[in-house]
Amino acid sequence: MSSTIRIERVSKSFKAGQPVLHDLNLEIRPSEIVSLLGPSGCGKSTLLRLLSGLERDHAGRLLVDGQEIVAPSRAVGFMFQEPRLLPWLTVRDNITFGLQVRDRRQTEPLVRELIEQVQLGECADLLPRQLSGGMAQRVALARSLATQPGVLLLDEPFSAVDALTRMRLQELLLSVWQRRRFTMLLVTHDIDEALYLSDRVAVLSGRPATVREIVHVDLPRPRDRRAQEMLQQRAHLLEALRVAGSNQLTGYGTPFGV
Repeated sequence: MSSTIRIERVSKSFKAGQPVLHDLNLEIRPSEIVSLLGPSGCGKSTLLRLLSGLERDHAGRLLVDGQEIVAPSRAVGFMFQEPRLLPWLTVRDNITFGLQVRDRRQTEPLVRELIEQVQLGECADLLPRQLSGGMAQRVALARSLATQPGVLLLDEPFSAVDALTRMRLQELLLSVWQRRRFTMLLVTHDIDEALYLSDRVAVLSGRPATVREIVHVDLPRPRDRRAQEMLQQRAHLLEALRVAGSNQLTGYGTPFGV
């Protein structure tokens, strides 16, 4: 199952009056993968929190399949920068945590399938302290999909692991997406990650952020990270980010919404 995301003229300011998003518009089609790139502090993570229903108090509309987002929903999964696993629960129990008891019984086959898809079949009864960083993030991915959401939001989910593990997790994420075809919106600071995973890359301006440019990545999967087309688009995105960063508003103290 996949869903359409519509972001219509969304603006957001913090309580102290700092504007973080301004008149931001973006539409993401069912099963599409879109990455958000932009200067540090421009509000990328804030936008994800608004879409998840964890943040409110904004102007404009955020819709999933035509339904306005007013609170957290099972239709929207969220994968954070860190795994946030409960240390006293096993891998299996962390994945099912948050599901109602009756749902756990009904979704037991799904959970077994997810554990296999994230390649943790032999680790289902391990505790988080027995896992590597990459394994813990695979548990977090499976947990975010346990409610079978139509949308998966990812906030720099692989930023804390080494480069090789990061590439393997990117490949794993794509393999799960190809089976389930949910819609993905990914926040990243890594241009190579955005190009490898995405159908489109939305470059945000400096704060208050709006969509400055959308780059289409019309390359077949699996992608060759060394392909000339990837290198050309990488150079283009680097320049787009440089320009966006040079226009970053200053004077607001510590950046928000990183």
